[in-house]
Amino acid sequence: MKIALFATCLADGLFPEAAKATVRLLERLGHDVVFPAGQTCCGQMHINTGFLDDAAPLVRRHVQAFEETSWDVAVAPSGSCVGSVRHQHAMVARHVGDDDLAGRAEDVASRTYELSELLVDVLGVTDVGAYYPHRVTYHPTCHSLRMLRVGDKPLQLLREVRAMTLVELPDADSCCGFGGTFALKNSQVSTAMLADKARNVMSTRAQMCTAGDSSCLMHIGGGLSRLRTGVGTVHLAEILASTEAVAA
Repeated sequence: MKIALFATCLADGLFPEAAKATVRLLERLGHDVVFPAGQTCCGQMHINTGFLDDAAPLVRRHVQAFEETSWDVAVAPSGSCVGSVRHQHAMVARHVGDDDLAGRAEDVASRTYELSELLVDVLGVTDVGAYYPHRVTYHPTCHSLRMLRVGDKPLQLLREVRAMTLVELPDADSCCGFGGTFALKNSQVSTAMLADKARNVMSTRAQMCTAGDSSCLMHIGGGLSRLRTGVGTVHLAEILASTEAVAA
């Protein structure tokens, strides 16, 4: 299968390992991964903050970059960005009166998947041959859980990882407090939510906390680091891309 990588601006600017791991994983599984060079920010931050007119050019650019028909599907290591493409882009286009763009956005959205969705639902695989000898707990991010409804797909993948001890996170479906600009606009509430999440992560005695969104991992990781817990964070894609040869 030919797969287009939607890297996301957060991976491009801060967490490139998530995007690179996605490529390594999919290529190891025998797929051809391409990178549409015209991609930039999908506009989610603008949309969530209410700047729909400012988001429209970004939506248009994303559609232009990903409407190429030579690839089968697009994948992103981010539930929140895929959620924006699926549930916001056509709405933004209609807001600015561009019905043609809205239709094209819907077509792109129909072929865009979060990583665990692609692996389990499209490629039909749960055992990707990963090896990760660590004690790990999983945080289901809000957009993947509530907007995309990925359910337990990430857990299905993690349960098949060799040498890894997967431990359940208490109150796993509670928000970590990031929520994009929510953490800036409501910093005190966000900090309280983060404290609860960090406490639950520490209670598992995990070495690493994983999730499908780098943004949430950035927030959780910052809290764990400031508390000097010694617990790290790692993107789901990095675990799934890890093999015994790499670990050795």
